[in-house]
Amino acid sequence: MLCATMSSEVQASGATPVVSPTPGQGHVVSVRGSVVDGRFEVGLPPVRAILRARAAGDIAIEVLSQLDRHHVRGVALNATEGLARGDELRDTGRPLQAPVGPAILSRMFDVFGQPIDRAGPLGEVQWRSVHAAPPPLVRRSTETTVFETGIKVIDLLAPLERGGKAGLFGGAGVGKTVLLTEMIHNIANRQHGASIFCGIGERSREGEELYRDMKASGVLDDMVMVFGQMNEPPGCRFRVGHAALTMAEYFRDDERKDVLLLMDNIFRFIQAGSEVSGLMGQMPSRLGYQPTMETELAELEERIASTDNGAITAIQAVYVPADDFTDPAAVHTFSHLSASIALSRKRAAEGLFPAVDPLNSNSRMLTPGNVGAHHYAIAREVRRTLAEYEELKDIIAMLGVEQLSATDRRTVFRARRLERYLTQPFFTTAAFTGLDGQYVPLSRTLADCERILGDALEDVAESAFYMLGTLPDGPLQAR
Repeated sequence: MLCATMSSEVQASGATPVVSPTPGQGHVVSVRGSVVDGRFEVGLPPVRAILRARAAGDIAIEVLSQLDRHHVRGVALNATEGLARGDELRDTGRPLQAPVGPAILSRMFDVFGQPIDRAGPLGEVQWRSVHAAPPPLVRRSTETTVFETGIKVIDLLAPLERGGKAGLFGGAGVGKTVLLTEMIHNIANRQHGASIFCGIGERSREGEELYRDMKASGVLDDMVMVFGQMNEPPGCRFRVGHAALTMAEYFRDDERKDVLLLMDNIFRFIQAGSEVSGLMGQMPSRLGYQPTMETELAELEERIASTDNGAITAIQAVYVPADDFTDPAAVHTFSHLSASIALSRKRAAEGLFPAVDPLNSNSRMLTPGNVGAHHYAIAREVRRTLAEYEELKDIIAMLGVEQLSATDRRTVFRARRLERYLTQPFFTTAAFTGLDGQYVPLSRTLADCERILGDALEDVAESAFYMLGTLPDGPLQAR
């Protein structure tokens, strides 16, 4: 009765009635680059919720912190041009989501799960949060299996683990992306499974070329590509890896397939996290990296695992700033990997492609229990021969090969033949080199290295071993 009396009095006086705030509705308080502060009178959005600002063209903002009872701070996942104070914010009530399902195969997506390949509308899919917990320990597989790539130097000296994580370490221009695309080609043609390529901070030119090459080689039908381009905001580049991993988890857990996840490159994920951290006002840590780098990297890496349903095998390109392997980004990434493939600028300058450094590359799979005594013995002898040659290079430079003992000269000749044998023509570079690509089974690599180590081919010129697949049974012809 009292409420009715008050309402009639307000109407009689002509005053505007007070409108109760709507839960989930707020407005922009401040915009500083990609950082947006919002105020919500009722229903404060949770951390990781996506807010939408439609007045400026549907800008997506991910909540990263709650400042007080009414204010949140988030980072925009797309450009904030046109966003202003007072613009309406709407809480979507869900985190960032990615599409999953058979319909995503052969398509290219952005961080929001929208197709960017101009191949028509997306078919029927489910949408899942990009944030997920890693598989529990009881579901993880303890079986250890070698993941063959068909690339001689990797399968011999740094074999990959099925369900493991391998890193491609190297500076700019030493061949990380070429090596990744060759692995996609080999595995798509030799193994039945799905491949997910995630471009983090990728150049648009590289993404377009990769899409065209994969389509021309016929492997796109079993592949999904996700890109956060180099010119996009750091929030987008920071989350595109999580979106790709969500798609990979679907094929592993629902389709029960083995999945190859290729990330190019993980350093740009760390770099994007550093940008987001700086925008949020966090105090930088060593060398300017964010203090939460290890936690953010672990949240991504620990979801990559082998379970009772299938396996996600990840190969990650890692840019090494100034070729410094003691950089915190490289050191923290090392701790998550089961294999480390280091690319050498010196070998690339000598034309020894792939430019994998055989002495600095390693794998925890290279033990007699995992790869067998025969493989382990040959790999160890190859590494020893190359290491001795590296030690003799200074003496050779000063005095010449003729001043070495007969034993050392034999070691040098073996090592130079091994170095050239471990080069390999790639399918993905055939248009540039004029050489047909070669997939080399591990058994042939072991047999050929055994022949070289046993001096069975000591009368053959070193140049005959360069850029070939397997050693022929007949005489070798120099290139």
